[in-house]
Amino acid sequence: MIDKIAWIHLVDGRILSTRSRGKQVYYLPGGKREAGETDVETLVREIREEVSVEIAEPTIAPAGVFEAQADGKAAGIVVRMTCFTADYTGTLAASSEIEEIAWLGYADRERVSPVDKIIFDHLRDAGSLK
Repeated sequence: MIDKIAWIHLVDGRILSTRSRGKQVYYLPGGKREAGETDVETLVREIREEVSVEIAEPTIAPAGVFEAQADGKAAGIVVRMTCFTADYTGTLAASSEIEEIAWLGYADRERVSPVDKIIFDHLRDAGSLK
C-alpha cells in the first residue's frame, strides 16, 4: 500500500493537476508523508514543494479517501489517496520536480493516474468537475 496525501483544488469546474518531469500521466498535487508527519503537515509541505503556494491551514477540509492500482507499479500494489480541499496564498507555479501545471476537466480523465480517474468520477458525480 502506498499512502499519499492530495490537494483537490477546483476552479470553474476544472481541477488543478500536475505532471512530473519525464512522466506522461497527470496527478493531483501532493505526495507521500515523511516519517512522523501528520496529514496536514504532509499536505502543506507537498503543495509548497510542487506548486509553490502556501496552504491556509484553517481552511483544510477532508474530501475523501480513494484507492486504486498504483500507476507504474506491479499488479496488486495499491495507492491510497487521502484528499483535502483548502484555500491558499501565493501564485501557482511548477517547482523543480513538476514539469507542468494543468487545469483538467472530465474530458481529460484518460490523461490521469488510475486513482485520479476514480476521483474525477466522484467529482463529476457530485457536479464539481465539468
